[in-house]
Amino acid sequence: MKKYALAALAAVALACSPLVISSASAAAAASTAQAAAVKAAASNTTVADGSTAITPAETRAAVPPRGQITRPDFPATPPGTFNQQAVSGVHWQLCPAFTTPLLPAPAAADNITIAGPATATQEQMVRFIRKRNPQPKLTCSLEEIVGYYYEEAGREGVRPDVALCQALKETGFFNYGGDVAPAQNNFCGLGATGNHEPGARFATAQLGVRAHIQHLLAYSRMEQPSLTVNDPRYWLVVQNHPEIHGQITHWTGLNGVWAVPGKNYGQEILQLWQQAMVPDASDASLHAAEQRVTKAPNDAQSHLYCGIVWYQRGDYEKARQDFTQALRHAPHTPAALYNRALAASQLHRDKDARRDYDTLLKLTPNFNQAWYNRGLLRFTHRDYKGALSDMETLLRLEPRSADAQNLIGVIQVRQKHYADAWRSFSQAAQINSTNYYILANQIILQACLK
Repeated sequence: MKKYALAALAAVALACSPLVISSASAAAAASTAQAAAVKAAASNTTVADGSTAITPAETRAAVPPRGQITRPDFPATPPGTFNQQAVSGVHWQLCPAFTTPLLPAPAAADNITIAGPATATQEQMVRFIRKRNPQPKLTCSLEEIVGYYYEEAGREGVRPDVALCQALKETGFFNYGGDVAPAQNNFCGLGATGNHEPGARFATAQLGVRAHIQHLLAYSRMEQPSLTVNDPRYWLVVQNHPEIHGQITHWTGLNGVWAVPGKNYGQEILQLWQQAMVPDASDASLHAAEQRVTKAPNDAQSHLYCGIVWYQRGDYEKARQDFTQALRHAPHTPAALYNRALAASQLHRDKDARRDYDTLLKLTPNFNQAWYNRGLLRFTHRDYKGALSDMETLLRLEPRSADAQNLIGVIQVRQKHYADAWRSFSQAAQINSTNYYILANQIILQACLK
């Protein structure tokens, strides 16, 4: 069985390579995977470790290389029945856990205004984006797009670093995958109202950034932009929505307005902002962090900062110790609980991580990343009911979470609800068509048809 199951995964790897895939080659890959899966089902042998799945079981693998793909077409419903032995003998792909630690926000989320100066530097933003997506799909360089945000937002008095985080949320860190294409230079979904409507298109990246900032101005102030209006929907807001125009001055005020339902939209943007400002792993950062602790040994923020530096350097035990110290001085600090859970997971101390996520989610029930990470932990320990509950909660907060929808599909596979899993993977692909984990699962499941 091992030989055939590995052949099936090799076909999936071919389909998920960074090359552009034609429908024919994707179909050929799926055909190869199907043949391998059927042969695997016909075999009564097991893999070397005696299990019925390729080891290791579902793990949070490294993100595959990014590239343009042309997805094969999958029917809306399964065009046949499934070979259960084949399904049980292949490796299902999980979107990785969130692993970037957080600095605490400078104020409560509801108090952070759209207007204001930058807190993160341009260099921090470039490093943050490149870590999450080494190959952003842009019509300019990464440094240029960051510079445009600081120039355009700075001119209008909008927080450039937070506006850029909004663009990261809307585009999936410039990886796209929804109705909007990278060539449109549309970084905030202007005019992309669903039902495959791609929305506005701008001649250059800078004009696209300007339109984004101007649309924020339509929501957040009565005064017109400094430059000629480039946002095609600016006047729509001004003339038709007096209840919105100039009335939304805080990022969380965008909830349910910029994005629908978007119950947690502003908070998610601000969480990205918190992640962008974390210190790096350099010796200089470590020296500064240790100096902070020496000067203020009883200060929770100093221990939190130092713990992040240790985490970035890969010393998760020291990181966990500092996060614990931070919690001793400030027991209800969400960032410290989240960061300690991340460190515990890196140390394979799942019970400790689970305990921190439980506490955190009672304290901060709108923390999307914590819901996903806890759901993954529950899935890993075969608590499928609990994992499904966490993903359903996450989807109520953020209906566009392709990661959550994909995990639901894998849970349904484990529960032998294969037709439901087929639909869940399809829904996940509709949210993000460039997610390689979702595509791999669709190809694998199709390969398991009789």
